[in-house]
Amino acid sequence: MSTLHKLGKIPIALTFPALAILLAVFGIPTVILFLASLNAPIISLANYEAFFGRAANVRVLLQTVEVSVIATVMCIVVGYPTAYLIAAASKGARMVLLVLVIIPYLTSLLVRTYAWIIILGDSGLVNNLLLKLGLISSPAPLIYNRLAVYIGMVHIMLPVMVLPLVSVMLGIDRSLISAARSMGAPPFAAFWRIFFPLSLPGVRSGSLLVFVLCLGFYITPAALGGLRDAMLSTFIAAQVENSLDLPHIAASAFILLALAGGLLAIFGLDLSDTQSRTTAKVWKSPRNRLPSFGSSTLYFRELDNSYRAKRWATTLYQAAPKNHAWNMVGVAFVGLVMCYLLFPSFVVIVMSFSAGPSLRFPPSALSLQWYRTFFDSSSWIEAAWTSIQIGVAVALLSTIVGTLASYGLSRTSPRLRSILTLAILTPITIPSIVVGIAAYLGLLNLGLIGTKAGIALTHIIGASAYVVVIVSATLANFDRRLELAAKSMRAGPLQTFRRVTLPLVRPGVIGGALFAFLHSFDEVVQTSLVSGFSIRTLPLKMWEDIRHEIDPTIAAVSSMLVLLPIVWLIVLYIAWWRLRPTVSSAAPPPE
Repeated sequence: MSTLHKLGKIPIALTFPALAILLAVFGIPTVILFLASLNAPIISLANYEAFFGRAANVRVLLQTVEVSVIATVMCIVVGYPTAYLIAAASKGARMVLLVLVIIPYLTSLLVRTYAWIIILGDSGLVNNLLLKLGLISSPAPLIYNRLAVYIGMVHIMLPVMVLPLVSVMLGIDRSLISAARSMGAPPFAAFWRIFFPLSLPGVRSGSLLVFVLCLGFYITPAALGGLRDAMLSTFIAAQVENSLDLPHIAASAFILLALAGGLLAIFGLDLSDTQSRTTAKVWKSPRNRLPSFGSSTLYFRELDNSYRAKRWATTLYQAAPKNHAWNMVGVAFVGLVMCYLLFPSFVVIVMSFSAGPSLRFPPSALSLQWYRTFFDSSSWIEAAWTSIQIGVAVALLSTIVGTLASYGLSRTSPRLRSILTLAILTPITIPSIVVGIAAYLGLLNLGLIGTKAGIALTHIIGASAYVVVIVSATLANFDRRLELAAKSMRAGPLQTFRRVTLPLVRPGVIGGALFAFLHSFDEVVQTSLVSGFSIRTLPLKMWEDIRHEIDPTIAAVSSMLVLLPIVWLIVLYIAWWRLRPTVSSAAPPPE
């Protein structure tokens, strides 16, 4: 007990459990993997030379970068105006729109990919509609090509782009725009020269996240793309399934890791102090960067300044006209984006009630036959029960070690906190296939391949990162004077944490636990590598069934998985509502 009391006085010690699991399952195996790629102890670049010596490998690598870049650009083009309109909406509308963006973000990746399979397939929703309208005479090739891959990837990554953008845009001081308008700047000039530069940190973080995560995409390109659309993660997974040649697999994984790590090291993901960094730089208009052409250029600039001065004088003190046409365009654009995000899940839910032998939209008759098939199937129930068991264990353990790590990090120096936070977040900021390869090697050394404990440990290193992010955000707003007051009343550190700190950060802890459960329950890439052939989780069974046959039972499973994040959001809201400060609790006691 005295040892625990002493450790409690060293905040950094609270991060040891999370770091120990991270090192055992991911850190040390990653070093061993790197040495294997260099043929240690000989140390040579033969595996890397062999990778780049094959034209097919280079083509897959360049294709991975190309697909990731195009998907990222598409996310920026769609995500930036969406985030701008969400940030500019009223408080109530903004909350509703953010929930509509978060729901697909929390929905299983497999479910969203499966939804596009049944929408774009030869007998899918789009082809059936075009055939009925007489626009085509035979099914159009909408799936198993590059376009389907982009549609699926942008659908999955768009919330990852929108959420950081909204976060940064909400922090921009709108009075700066008003000041620019009061000085005669037209709406677009005020946006382009004031608002857009201040929103660039959100563009940078969102783009970096989307691009790095796209580099590791495996499920969606494999399900929606053709044979020529394979990405490097698919190539690595095929190497694991076919040969298990560790040096060559390690070289492929580290090439992918070097690509992602290099971008993260150059640009970083730190959103803190973004405003000061941005405003410290003097924004130069592209017009001011044009080369000077002597007195003629100065003459035209003087003319321009004169015109702008006259326009400013005439528009001063006049209310800005309301442009209803642009408002309607904005509403229509946001509506289309929300439809794009939510309609696939809606289609899956409706089709899961089809009464016929196959899925139809809209169904000719309603039935619960596919749900009965799920609950009558021992293989489905066993897979679901396995996922629940692993998910609960992961949620409990990652919540404990993640909360302790967050508490310890909040009490350390900023420099040390940044380094340790970056280390803990590594499993969710690099391609998932690389984490899976490293975890496979670590669990192989521990003899845990093909066990529930091994799968849980693999999930914990990612789930703990989500808990650290959420609980750390809660602790950032925590008033530490409350702890000092408790200690001044002779409360010990453990009693202070249990009676003061923990109740106030409980919503963040509950949120972290729910995210940890969802992370584990939805994980399929890493699970497919470490589960062996003896354990099947629910996502793994869904993925295997999607690859081999389109079983309508998957629609029923997908419908239940779509409802899962909605239930979690309701639980989070109840937790927040019960702990919100009320007028009676905030009022001072009567004297």
